[in-house]
Amino acid sequence: MDDAQVKSLSMGLSQKGVRDHNERLILSLIQRHGSLPGSALAKLADLSPPTVSGILRQLEADGLVERGTPVRGKVGKPSIPMGLAANGAFAFGIKIGRRSADLILMDFKGGTRGEMQITYDFPIKQVVLTFLQDGLFNLAEQLSASEQARICGIGIAAPFEFWNWDASIDAPSNAFRAWSEVDLVAEVGEFSDLPVIVMNDATAACQAEHTYGRGKEFQDYAYFFIGAFIGGGVVLNNSVYVGRQGNAGALGSIRSISPIGESMQLIDMASIHLLEARLREVDIETRQLWDDPDSWNRLTRYVEPWLLQTAQELAKASLSACSVIDFEAILIDGSFPASLRDDLVNRVRRYVATQDTRGLIPPKIEAGSIGANARSQGAACKIIRAQFFLKANTSIEGVDRYRPNARKT
Repeated sequence: MDDAQVKSLSMGLSQKGVRDHNERLILSLIQRHGSLPGSALAKLADLSPPTVSGILRQLEADGLVERGTPVRGKVGKPSIPMGLAANGAFAFGIKIGRRSADLILMDFKGGTRGEMQITYDFPIKQVVLTFLQDGLFNLAEQLSASEQARICGIGIAAPFEFWNWDASIDAPSNAFRAWSEVDLVAEVGEFSDLPVIVMNDATAACQAEHTYGRGKEFQDYAYFFIGAFIGGGVVLNNSVYVGRQGNAGALGSIRSISPIGESMQLIDMASIHLLEARLREVDIETRQLWDDPDSWNRLTRYVEPWLLQTAQELAKASLSACSVIDFEAILIDGSFPASLRDDLVNRVRRYVATQDTRGLIPPKIEAGSIGANARSQGAACKIIRAQFFLKANTSIEGVDRYRPNARKT
């Protein structure tokens, strides 16, 4: 075997590479399971207690983990759980949507330190970029100088090719088409030196739910997020699956049939823009749906038929998704009040129960837990995960063995 082959085989096995992997593993386990003592982390990570102790000391010195309240047992010294330090790192997350843009500053534990929003009839490039530039400065000012030094990047969540959907929300074509030539990483680089990651908005929402919400309860599930347009995400083996080109879980493109028998996409049958269209027909201001959550309760006359159709479509789409992958659950969330989300989920459950499920194992239909901020929170989460946690689809041995509410076989 020549020197080149030996070098190739040894790549990734350096001390630094192993140390970095083990640090990410420990941080990932703490994020997944919560605060744990070193002895428990050693078992989960399949590492020796002295190795884990050394890693924890370094992570504590770096400000990434902190000690919790000692837990006293029957004998011996009390164990000290180690948890993520909220001030260990920060990230910005922005969602660029068809009706609004949301910006948050998120800490290492997923807490929101500050947030801003603008709404519009349709997104204008310079308006959105100016909002982002001003927002980065204003939110960063809420942190101390030492905390600002721990801001690790900007995550941007935007719909996949959303410039192709201008007609669906009655927007000028040129306003949307301008986005097709925008390099968001380069544009943001004009006013910020922070690393930038761009991802699909529904995948970002799925990432937020998986990391900070109910995703810990299920190993494989499909995720629907209902915004101006409906989108989705896929989780396989405890990891958000983004696909070859970052567009996996494009559930809004699932085929459907209109009431008159016309072939449609789910995006045309179960999105908030349909409710907006109905409100415009009767001269009701639609921006209130985004500015005022209470408006959903005041507009029951129009929301109710929209809910009915959306639930029916989601029931069919859920079973269609399960015909490809045997999902354990379907999670549903959206840009509307939690009470409305719970109502929608209950309706979907009832419709699924009445469908022809021959050849399928019906999934659990469950509500998401993050809400309207899921997309911006997921974008910020992506930046933090990229720098501090194990990469997606990397096996974490302790996850399956200690997964809460795991189904026994």
